[in-house]
Amino acid sequence: MMKPGLDRLLENPELRKPLWGRRVALLGHPASMTTDGRHGLDALMALNELNIVAAFGPQHGMRGDKQDNMVETPDEIDPRHGIPVHSLYGEVREPTPAMLDGFDVLLVDLQDIGTRIYTYVTTLAYLIRACAAAGKSLWVLDRPNPAGRPIEGSLLEPGWESFVGAGPILMRHGLTLGELAKWFVDHLNLDLDLHVVAMEGYAPSEGPGYGWPIMELSWVNPSPNASSLNMARCFPGTVLLEGTTLSEGRGTTTALELVGAPDLDFARILERMRQTRPEWMQGALIRPCWFEPTFHKHAGQLCAGFQIHTDNAAYRHDAFKPYRLMALLFKCLRREYPEYPLWRQFHYEYETERLAIDLLAGGPFLRDWVDDPQGQPEDLERRLARDETQWAEAVAPLRLYP
Repeated sequence: MMKPGLDRLLENPELRKPLWGRRVALLGHPASMTTDGRHGLDALMALNELNIVAAFGPQHGMRGDKQDNMVETPDEIDPRHGIPVHSLYGEVREPTPAMLDGFDVLLVDLQDIGTRIYTYVTTLAYLIRACAAAGKSLWVLDRPNPAGRPIEGSLLEPGWESFVGAGPILMRHGLTLGELAKWFVDHLNLDLDLHVVAMEGYAPSEGPGYGWPIMELSWVNPSPNASSLNMARCFPGTVLLEGTTLSEGRGTTTALELVGAPDLDFARILERMRQTRPEWMQGALIRPCWFEPTFHKHAGQLCAGFQIHTDNAAYRHDAFKPYRLMALLFKCLRREYPEYPLWRQFHYEYETERLAIDLLAGGPFLRDWVDDPQGQPEDLERRLARDETQWAEAVAPLRLYP
């Protein structure tokens, strides 16, 4: 039976001993729960043993108050326990000196989904830097990476750091949040009192979950549109759709598992994809479909597109390459519709100048490759293979689980 770090901390008084007599804060969100469904803050408070003085909430809030993307959360007082809950996605995204002065140890219990641009990764990086500078201890209560161990995509390029890119991390990074914390400390060369409360019984290479302990830990949306294991597996590729004019399925019940538009012939595009690079379409069922978003892009319009399914017997965990799949979609769309306005121009995660697709990709190379008539799949493959090899070598010593 897999036990997340939170459960192990609650069950083992020896693990908690270093926290006795110290002021403790918790960074959490709705998925910060025990295997029996209690929120981490409530469960830790129920011990009547630790001096928990504050909580922090990332994007979407500590208890999950904000549904849409890029909607800020204010500071508040927790209604059940009466402690301050500081928002790290509101007036500030990094803790202020006053916030840091209020605790000695920060417990981080966030459910990541294994993709660089997930803002909880950036929040973790900001807190690691802040705690190191202020001489605070930081404990990560580790949780599964539902996307599992496979790695894929590109490394974020120097100068392209943003709130969706905290450092030169691979898009599908293959690490747990505890392992990522170790990487940040190493990469930034920080002097931080870091502790990772590791999971027990975590086997990320075993099916059918391949990173997610199916029938052992309930799925709680770590963010409103992270609604399933299928979404988490697709996300390293489908998140790129946020930087395009194509619908990523927001306004449906399967956001970031879909792609579509009302003015494109997806049968043509899919056929071009099969002819161009069929191996980039392997590992999952790609089902042509139609959908009508109720809000967001193309609201109220019937969109043709396709849905990606990893929830069937045909799923091949190591063969599925969602980043390459979306890159292939963009390239083939550009070849079928050379003048199509593919790249969306809007303010994205506190950025007003740089294109969202470049922030998501970690540089302009993906967009440049798509828009270059001479750019071939082999060119992108060489770039991705180089970055993937570099990342695999860098993180191999940091892994805590077989």
